[in-house]
Amino acid sequence: MEGSFLCVINRARLFLSLHILMICFMHEGYSYGVEGKIASHTVSVSSLLPSPSCSPSTSKASTRKSTLEVIHKHGPCSPLVQDPNLINHTKILLQDELRVKWIQSQSSNSSDGLKASAAVRLRAKAGVNVGTNNYVVTIGLGTPKKHLTLEFDTGSSLTWTQCKPCVGSCYTQSEPIFNPSQSSSYANISCTSTSCSQLGNNPPHLIYLKLTMSYKNKLTITPMEVIDNFKFGCGEKNQGLFGRTAGLIGLSDDKISIVEQTAANYGKYFSYCLPPSTSSRGHLTFGKDGGAVSSVSFTPLSKVPQSSQFYGISILGIIVGGKRLSIPSTVFSSGGAIIDSGTDITRLPPTAYSALRTAFRNAMANYTMAPALTILDTCYDFSKENTITVPSITFSFARGVDVDLDPIGIFFVGKASQVCLAFAPNRADSNLSIYGNTQQKTFEVVYDVAGGRLGFGSNGCS
Repeated sequence: MEGSFLCVINRARLFLSLHILMICFMHEGYSYGVEGKIASHTVSVSSLLPSPSCSPSTSKASTRKSTLEVIHKHGPCSPLVQDPNLINHTKILLQDELRVKWIQSQSSNSSDGLKASAAVRLRAKAGVNVGTNNYVVTIGLGTPKKHLTLEFDTGSSLTWTQCKPCVGSCYTQSEPIFNPSQSSSYANISCTSTSCSQLGNNPPHLIYLKLTMSYKNKLTITPMEVIDNFKFGCGEKNQGLFGRTAGLIGLSDDKISIVEQTAANYGKYFSYCLPPSTSSRGHLTFGKDGGAVSSVSFTPLSKVPQSSQFYGISILGIIVGGKRLSIPSTVFSSGGAIIDSGTDITRLPPTAYSALRTAFRNAMANYTMAPALTILDTCYDFSKENTITVPSITFSFARGVDVDLDPIGIFFVGKASQVCLAFAPNRADSNLSIYGNTQQKTFEVVYDVAGGRLGFGSNGCS
């Protein structure tokens, strides 16, 4: 009798423990699989949609010494747009496709003539901006300091701005065009110098502007951080789809990039957090900073053959809904992969994308599908939903680094009735894969270039 009573007590304790465990596994809108992997997220549809007004700043830009505030150039926080409600998503995705073609044309792994043909076609498109680069920061250039709003790009080496006297043409930008002759700290760089030749050997830039001059000048990152003798490009004949920005900051690992030029200051170390929506803010930080996210997991950076301006990474697998997809390891290794701040949509080998799409569609079978949005073929109509349950997507990188995407990093949102899976396939498994900026949203993405590693930390913007 006593044994039966103890058995009942033990069963009750076991039931209570399992109940408490279940409650813990359901907190914060998550559900977990038996192995402890996040299986799904339950989120409100409204959280996926941008606000029509700019949210108050919660970024770390105000608390860090060498930090710039990052905003989306098409959103209500941007000084560059007149009506943030008129974002042309089709145009953004088409520009994204153009950028991907350019990046892949630089890779020695390009197949079916992509490298040669794309390079020729893109060079012929004079005045076309190769990419979206939707995120901007504001820096100061010259003495006295002139504020310039620039796109930032981990796939470009050169920092440049439009300059007077604009021989030929300049596109329309929001701020006054920079006039080097009015800066007491500028110096012209001779075209026979090594620096000038480095400026001229950056094909991505030469597609859309003519660098008729180059200078070194004073670069102001923050009032406390000023870089003397900073080399930059002066574009005097420019056309392009830059959304009224004044130019671009090049963050690649290259001799002329801002990363290399400020190596003595910041040790070739920078990080950023891309905001969760066009109506919120993130940051771009140079150097190691005590205010950075403490819990960062690092994976090795790798070199991309014949494409030294890109940061290579090793993707090992993808987990959807807590279950690892059955994708042969050779699928990711055959073409290699990079991480890129200027590409919106992650491009995957067709074999990997097919497995991802199938698993995602199966998990989302209860929701109404919507028409495709250009390159995005898995879209849903959430206009009649208050909350949705979305399968988790986790990327596995080298050295055991698993990155669980934020729900906002799973979708590209055209409107509530057209919310699409933010991934697209390459032409072939042998093409270079690109880990895009949609998937990077809300993470502190850390580039320890000197240490040869890339880090991810959650909740990087708050």
